[in-house]
Amino acid sequence: MKTPTLADVLDAFETLYPAHLQEDWDASGLVIGRRDAEVKKILFAVDAIGAVAEEAVETGADLIITHHPLLLRGASFLPDTDYKGNIVHTLIENKCALLAAHTNTDSAVDGVNEALAQALGLTDVKVLADEKTQTLNGAEHTVGIGRVGTLPQTTTLKELADALAQILPATAGGLRVAGSAEAPIQRVALCGGAGDSLFGAVESSDADVYITADLRHHPASELREKSRLAHQKTINLIDCSHFASEWVWLATGARRLTEELTARGFAIKTQVSTLNSDPWDFRISTGEVEGSASTL
Repeated sequence: MKTPTLADVLDAFETLYPAHLQEDWDASGLVIGRRDAEVKKILFAVDAIGAVAEEAVETGADLIITHHPLLLRGASFLPDTDYKGNIVHTLIENKCALLAAHTNTDSAVDGVNEALAQALGLTDVKVLADEKTQTLNGAEHTVGIGRVGTLPQTTTLKELADALAQILPATAGGLRVAGSAEAPIQRVALCGGAGDSLFGAVESSDADVYITADLRHHPASELREKSRLAHQKTINLIDCSHFASEWVWLATGARRLTEELTARGFAIKTQVSTLNSDPWDFRISTGEVEGSASTL
């Protein structure tokens, strides 16, 4: 089998996770790299941080595919004294390309949200919001941001949180859970990464619980109060690490890209980074509480 060029890899990746699926504000795409360069090994990671760049160099990767774009908010200057500039210089000097695959992989078939839904064993999975169409292998698929599906059997909120904790990589923050530990759960809505912008869709989904990351006090509190009044049922919440919720997809992305390139006659090696790029290092508990609206 032959070695693909960067252009070959980009073409295969576009088939699986097309750029047109990304949100208008996003910056997914090729950040660094010559399209005619050979790619023998690809490193998958959530964040393009300095440690990931160093890992790519140490392991001989020719391309890094990260979920989060390095230059999402742009930069006017990229000297090596700037942390983003240092990453760019490190990769270019070591002939390693960088591809950002953000909201296109959130939305797509076998993307971030489907990987999380599959890991939880959800069935009858549907798109939560922002529906789009993806053509893959001659078939049209409805894709979009977030997913909602059904557990094979009813469980409790505590049991679901415990199961999720086993799926996600360890992080200092762990999981924050809103709701009674014994609350019955069967219908699950989820969104990898920051998902409070989808609260309206969650309310309409009839979900028992919403799994996402980066939840803020006021939006979370308002969602629970509104759902209690409107539906006589409070939506439970599981707030997890942004990094951890998206890391689950990396193995799927590596496997799907390997399969696609192999089908095209190319030999490729892939590796999933095990570096923890969650920004928090440790946690100190302020004590246990029994539930919402507890007396101080």
